[in-house]
Amino acid sequence: MSTAETARAGAGAETPNVAGNAASQGESDVRTGAPSAVEQRLAELGLTLPAVAAPVAAYVPAVISGNHVYTSGQLPFIDGALEATGKVSSGTEGTSDEPTVSPDAAKRYAEICAVNALAAVKSVIGDLDRITRIVKVVGFVSSDPSFTGQPGVINGASELLGKVLGDAGQHARSAVGVSVLPLDSPVEVELIAEFA
Repeated sequence: MSTAETARAGAGAETPNVAGNAASQGESDVRTGAPSAVEQRLAELGLTLPAVAAPVAAYVPAVISGNHVYTSGQLPFIDGALEATGKVSSGTEGTSDEPTVSPDAAKRYAEICAVNALAAVKSVIGDLDRITRIVKVVGFVSSDPSFTGQPGVINGASELLGKVLGDAGQHARSAVGVSVLPLDSPVEVELIAEFA
């Protein structure tokens, strides 16, 4: 399934990404009015901004400090579920019997994480066109011990942000390999966005 098909399949505007409605948990629902230019660019890519993903533990999806939004780590939830679980592996390293995810698939999931992060940003600032810069992206890749392609995986998020935000989407970044992520997700992405 292509990235666009995956996002279209799970990012319906009326269905939250995870169980529960953010508005019922104290978050404001800002899904009103005409779509922003950023959302229009997402639509041109065949992607729809989902409702903000409800937290899976004791935290909020995003907070504002000054003129920056800090998002919590976003998993590649589609309609409340992970499309795949397991460690990212090219299939040529390691000896794990655990489920594995190819680097290409993980890159697509990193893109979905970035879309979910934009939804979290929108939940606190109301309009993605207020973003003046993506300052920092941190990506975590659940990696087979010998896998070293984390930067290529997190390019899924970085490239998506560049496509929809142009120069404002260029950012500093870390791509980190980890032994496991929540819910056995293959990838997780968080970002810091500056806004006006």
